[in-house]
Amino acid sequence: MPLMYVIQSGPKRFGELRRTLSPITEQMLTKQLRELENHNLILRNDFKTTPPKVEYSLTNFGKSLSGIINQYQDFGKKNKKQIIELLA
Repeated sequence: MPLMYVIQSGPKRFGELRRTLSPITEQMLTKQLRELENHNLILRNDFKTTPPKVEYSLTNFGKSLSGIINQYQDFGKKNKKQIIELLA
C-alpha cells in the first residue's frame, strides 16, 4: 500500500521511491515493484537511455484502487497512536 500511495501522485524513479520509502532495502523495493507489475497494478517505463532511466506509474487498473488507498492512508493518520500501541 505505501508504494502505490507514493506512485499515485505521478511517475516515480527507483531512487525517488527508495528515498521516500526509507528504510526499505533495494532488494525489497525491487521485489515489490516486480510483484505489482506482474499483477498489472504498475507500469515500468524503461527509457533505454544512458544512464538508464526507468519510471514507475500506476496502470488504469492500479488507479482504480486510489480511493481505497487514500482511505487506508486516512485511517492510518487518524489512528496512528492506537496502531503504534498495538504494534508495541
